[in-house]
Amino acid sequence: MTQSAHENIRKAVREQYGKVAKSDDDGCCTSAPSCCDESGTDAQTASMALGYSTEEVGTVPDGANMGLGCGNPHAIASLKRGETVLDLGSGGGFDCFLAAKEVGQSGQVIGVDMTTEMLSKARSNVERTGYENVEFRLGEIEHLPVADGTIDVILSNCVINLSPEKAKVFQETFRVLKPGGRLAISDIVATAELPESVKSDMALFTGCMAGASPVADIESMLKGAGFEEIRIEPKDESREFIRDWHPDSKIEDFILSATIEAIKPKV
Repeated sequence: MTQSAHENIRKAVREQYGKVAKSDDDGCCTSAPSCCDESGTDAQTASMALGYSTEEVGTVPDGANMGLGCGNPHAIASLKRGETVLDLGSGGGFDCFLAAKEVGQSGQVIGVDMTTEMLSKARSNVERTGYENVEFRLGEIEHLPVADGTIDVILSNCVINLSPEKAKVFQETFRVLKPGGRLAISDIVATAELPESVKSDMALFTGCMAGASPVADIESMLKGAGFEEIRIEPKDESREFIRDWHPDSKIEDFILSATIEAIKPKV
């Protein structure tokens, strides 16, 4: 894929999620699929279907939870007090605000998003609620605006599949993690060869479907970046909500949500 094609994909993703950020429909239920149920399900219900608890969806600032995602990375992150956390594709800040509570005032949470509308929404949530250990930065996940070796844990929820250069994303995550730092990611993976009609459909790419990579490819990219202790676990139960992303298409026969974990070696 050429650099021009990469930029066309980034432009489409940026435009789609800019529309989501400005929507009055609590996020994903817009005219195109956006990593969640299009049937009108509200953000809280959608997030609980992905594995978040009632307490989690009820304790973040209004507007932070936009119903986007394909899992709950907090379930595998095991965040600790004082840790520095980075969220890739932070959107309205949902996972960042949850992480902020877990790491406490001695910790720090950084959200990175390439969509200015999302960034404005997230920063507004910080200003309204007074969180002092959360900040949001504009940037692409292939070129993270974060210093080398400064992050304990990286979270991401259904974002890396949107990148046309996933190997670069994993190289960047390796760069910014401290030795011993870890990935805790929920994302979409391909479990069968995607039809060409899906691969070429930009709406399905921005909807977290057409850009899914096979598990073996993701594992290879993680190893190539230097990660160890790699665990990728597709979730069969995710077919239930994926089916609603593109009804009657049988897309759930080709992709699943998965948890992705890996460790940067200590030495």
